Amino acid sequence: MKTRSLKTAIACLVFYLAASFPAWADTGPKFEVSFSAAAHAGPITGRVFVIVSKSDASEPRLQVGSWRGQTPFFGADVDLLKPGQAAVIDAGTLGYPAASLKEIPAGEYFVQALLNAYTRFPRSDGHVIWAHMDQWEGQQFNRSPGNLYSETKKVRLDPAAGYKIRLALTKVIPPIEVPADTEWVKRVKFESRLLSAFWGQPIYLGATVVLPKGYDSHPDVRYPVVYDQGHFGLGAPFGFRNQPAANEHRGDDTGLYQAWISEDFPRLILVTFQHPTPYYDDSYAVDSANNGPYGQAIMTELIPYLEEHFRILRQPNARLLTGGSTGGWESLALQVYHPGFFGGTWTLFPDPVDFRRYQLVDIYSDANAFQAPGVQWMIPERPMMRSVEGQVTQTVRQMSRLEEVLGSKGRSGQQFEAWEAAYGPVGDDGYPKPLWDKRTGKVDSETATYMRDHGYDLRHYLESRWKEIGPRLVGKLHFYCGDMDNYYLNVSLDMLEGFLKKTTDPYYDGSFEWGRPMKGHGWSPLAPPELLKVMAEHVLRNDPEAAAPAPWHYR
Repeated sequence: MKTRSLKTAIACLVFYLAASFPAWADTGPKFEVSFSAAAHAGPITGRVFVIVSKSDASEPRLQVGSWRGQTPFFGADVDLLKPGQAAVIDAGTLGYPAASLKEIPAGEYFVQALLNAYTRFPRSDGHVIWAHMDQWEGQQFNRSPGNLYSETKKVRLDPAAGYKIRLALTKVIPPIEVPADTEWVKRVKFESRLLSAFWGQPIYLGATVVLPKGYDSHPDVRYPVVYDQGHFGLGAPFGFRNQPAANEHRGDDTGLYQAWISEDFPRLILVTFQHPTPYYDDSYAVDSANNGPYGQAIMTELIPYLEEHFRILRQPNARLLTGGSTGGWESLALQVYHPGFFGGTWTLFPDPVDFRRYQLVDIYSDANAFQAPGVQWMIPERPMMRSVEGQVTQTVRQMSRLEEVLGSKGRSGQQFEAWEAAYGPVGDDGYPKPLWDKRTGKVDSETATYMRDHGYDLRHYLESRWKEIGPRLVGKLHFYCGDMDNYYLNVSLDMLEGFLKKTTDPYYDGSFEWGRPMKGHGWSPLAPPELLKVMAEHVLRNDPEAAAPAPWHYR
């Protein structure tokens, strides 16, 4: 009897408190984000973001999305969010660089909401996942066609007093405008049979092609091809423009157009591939458990398509590779995976080529990616990015949190998770298995071993197969990198150099050139015209027919 009376009293007290203070649950900072049926007719699965900016110089949504951004934003998944239903961003929602809305100081801000829509992929490996379908924007969630966003609203925020702000997603990002073809620049795009079968949705490959002077007036001539690899983009290879212009390539006035139309410049075809995946703007040009058979698709669908539709010389010495950073890794991977198909690579500041230095993480022996090993007191944070003077500008921990905010389950579209999608195994849930926990930094040794044993550690791949593939790589491997690469990529490349310079039977007979002192990411000793001349000379030296002059070297 006493127990029943006590329960009754407690229930009455709870009812009284709830009635007296009905706003308790709403006293903290909160945003409610919704869309109407006019903006989108049905439910959406994806990720909703709220961006909080002190500046309206550009829309808040355009101020976020990479390590460069210092504008706070917060993200949460939504599952079949219906028109009129609100998604909530509150104090418990993880953000970057501020971890919580509670960390936003009281003041006036410009706020905006965005919803990154996901597509259902019933993959051929039996997994069904949701991820963002690239709309030929290169996995830029804040610019991707079809994504919803709100008007920018000026508000006052005070986390101590609490607030509830409603944002309506009333706008839709329009389709990408692909540049029109010109006399010099042509573009192709087609559905990949292999990739569509893997993903259970139409997946496209593309390329941008630059034609040499005299291409139309020399219909019987076939040309060497230079595959210039890098992140997704619709611009032409090497930043080529069909008119003289400054800042053509990587911020430099390279004079490429003037060289291209001159009388004595070698006549080449230039190509960049477009191969965005549902995880990143680029597939890394390899077959992958998570991304699917992009390597096969490029080698058996895209390159044959280009050789059929453009007059490309179909011989190994005339197929050359180059690229920087992501494109640098791809250029080396394509060369070493297909040593007899390509005639050489000029690889610039590549992503990690030896996973004992995955930037600065040794994924095989380090227990934690965030902290330096072997230290007990004052454990230093492991850097991820630096200035050329050595000043740390981003840590592995900070970058990992950025990725965690941008997308759960490996869907951030950023660098660490791009590598996991390209190199790593599929997790039990169908999404990429993380190499390390994005909140704690704990390294998964099984994932690390998988990456090595499946051939993505290129130094290990070369070293374990040198007797087999070395003879077909002699004279084909050339590298350029700054000694203070901003992402520490010089460290793993230095380790690769250590192996290659000790090779025998055969000796690799390639080259390394290092930019010193204080040369950062993007350094190259050669502007594009000079690099292309070096590559053309390589073709001539290795021409099995040794025609002089070569038909493609006309004036």
